[in-house]
Amino acid sequence: MAYSTRRLLPQHLQNRFINLLSPLVRLISKWGLSPNSFTVAGVILTAAGTGAFLAGFIRLAGICILLGGLCDTLDGLLARTTGRATRFGALLDSTVDRYAEFIMFSGIAAYFFFIDDYGTAAGTLLALGGSFMVSYTRARAESLGFDAKGGFMQRPERIVLIGSGAIIHLNALILAIWLVAFFANFTALQRIRCAYKQDSSEFKEEIIIKT
Repeated sequence: MAYSTRRLLPQHLQNRFINLLSPLVRLISKWGLSPNSFTVAGVILTAAGTGAFLAGFIRLAGICILLGGLCDTLDGLLARTTGRATRFGALLDSTVDRYAEFIMFSGIAAYFFFIDDYGTAAGTLLALGGSFMVSYTRARAESLGFDAKGGFMQRPERIVLIGSGAIIHLNALILAIWLVAFFANFTALQRIRCAYKQDSSEFKEEIIIKT
């Protein structure tokens, strides 16, 4: 059973962005670089962004986060373009993404803690928890046979919001953090609801068959 596929970043905008990257992906594929190298580069750039946050260079941090997100997009595109997509690569990508978000949000929380903005620091931790729950609910639901891929606030939205907010202004970053905190947890609940509806539908179908 499908459910709402509405997202903060519409799919057609994401598709246009991916099309714009196609020439770059073809060029990179000729250089022989592996998709996993971009996976690792993504987390390194995110860690650099975290360091920039802690040093107070907020706009530089935002740039690093967006570049890290770009690497995360390139690794998947490169894997599919070159036919080098593997199950281990998918596992590595998912694992590194979680570490990258943990590093990013922890660094942001530490920054706000250091400047005595404890409310935003708490909001950042709430955003971190929601981000992990978005991934966990999908993984757990799919392990049980449910389809739970959608939701309003997925990883691309989180990265774009945080990175762009940091580049624009500190207040924009604070707004982005609270948006992620709310909508990431909302997305996790969306996925739980989706699994519940699928399970209820399957139960009703089983009752009908038995009767």
